[in-house]
Amino acid sequence: MTWSLVFLLDYVLHHICRTVFLLFSRNSEVNLSVIGPYVDYLKEKQGIKGIFVNGTTGESMSLSVAERKDLAEEWCLRAKGRMDNVIIHVGCMSLKDSQDLARHAAEIGADGIAVISPSFFKPRTAALRRFLQEVASAAPTLPFYYYQIPSLTGVNVPVRDVIEDIENLIPSFRGVKFSGSDLLDFGQCVSYSQPHWSLLYGVDEQLLAGLAMGANGGVGSTYNYVGCYFNQMISAFETKDLVKARTIQFKIQELVSYAIKRGFDTGVNKQLMAEVSGLHLGPPRLPLMPCCPDLAQLIVQKYRSIFV
Repeated sequence: MTWSLVFLLDYVLHHICRTVFLLFSRNSEVNLSVIGPYVDYLKEKQGIKGIFVNGTTGESMSLSVAERKDLAEEWCLRAKGRMDNVIIHVGCMSLKDSQDLARHAAEIGADGIAVISPSFFKPRTAALRRFLQEVASAAPTLPFYYYQIPSLTGVNVPVRDVIEDIENLIPSFRGVKFSGSDLLDFGQCVSYSQPHWSLLYGVDEQLLAGLAMGANGGVGSTYNYVGCYFNQMISAFETKDLVKARTIQFKIQELVSYAIKRGFDTGVNKQLMAEVSGLHLGPPRLPLMPCCPDLAQLIVQKYRSIFV
């Protein structure tokens, strides 16, 4: 098993996969026409080989079920044969909606599904495991990934507890998209991981630490525009050139730190991707707010001072 940048998923070597941004027209309607050029850009400019669709970066919780299906279908159509993996996030607050999206992902030929924890009614460990089991049962032939991101869900259940004997509940379970900063929990997950699982680290600015702990790869949003540098970092790590790997990670941290101090969020991240790639991604949907053009230019200038 091998894999690559941009997103996520399935195999056992260090690669990165990328979460894709939601594409809107100026009137906040989903714009499917950009997906083909988007795939070209990720593959040819950033060296991305896998995509994670309808996740946090893709503003999935601001979309209707019908919109998520339209996006999933178009990404599978445009990326199949060009990307190694197309993973569809199907998690919703509603179990029935999650199951509906899981079945749809199987019908359109997705390579796997991922599910986030419900976050309005926040489950404890047993309830979360049951929720994941019920969603997975709607698409039992698809590889299944638990998507953990406690900073947004507010669900701080240790992932190690969630995955205890998980294949007895979910035979299709194949790993975790771990988007928290708790390396103790992550390390325990790696220690428990089975050979056919992938533990994917989702905090871009700390990926090197995740790799050192045993991550099989990464899933991130900044890979959209600095994916090629993450690939260089992973190659350096695999060849034990830690000086080079750290140098690249520190550059990425410098950029992210600069952006955070000026109000980095999904809207800013999306505008930064548009500025760097030249793709017309459109504004975010409320409650996210568009990025101020002056702020975007400041961060782009910092990006170029570091990487160009």
